Amino acid sequence: MTEVSNLAAEKDLLRKQALSRRRALDEVERIEKSLQIVDHLDVLPVPSGAVVAGFWPIRDEIDPRPLMDRLRQRGHRLGLPVMVGPSLIFRHLQRDTELVPAGFGCLEPGPEAEELRPDVLLMPLAGFDAVGNRIGYGRAYYDNTITLLEKTGPLLRIGVAFSTQEVDRVPTEAHDKPLDGILTEHGYRSFG
Repeated sequence: MTEVSNLAAEKDLLRKQALSRRRALDEVERIEKSLQIVDHLDVLPVPSGAVVAGFWPIRDEIDPRPLMDRLRQRGHRLGLPVMVGPSLIFRHLQRDTELVPAGFGCLEPGPEAEELRPDVLLMPLAGFDAVGNRIGYGRAYYDNTITLLEKTGPLLRIGVAFSTQEVDRVPTEAHDKPLDGILTEHGYRSFG
């Protein structure tokens, strides 16, 4: 086995373990912990007027929508990801935006919604470690997207997850993009 395939296998095992712990949370606990992240809004380093891209939760992911609504109330423009090829674009999410079904059980703004360049990414993930490395779902959509977005300006990368998704150490590869911070039900932790 090559070193790359060893890293991929190690990440896959960590992903499965973290997702298993996340899946073990009952529905009420997931809802309560999703609401608790809003309590930490004031410590998030989101610049005034920043465009913030969140995500539509799938399966048993933490639900960032209450947090996103509070950001909207504070004057931030919001976006949701749309898959295009090996990366993502972000379309404007407003209260009256018509959402259409997308891959993986997500909903996304339709093609009539304005495309936005986010200043802040609120990112879903499978696992994370204490220094800001993340394990995604294995398709590199966010890594590819971050590479593209960083060419056009600064970008704040915040993972949003349940604390139970933390792992001891995430093995990293050259293409992996670390987090600037992580938001869980216990608060915000900066890595930068």
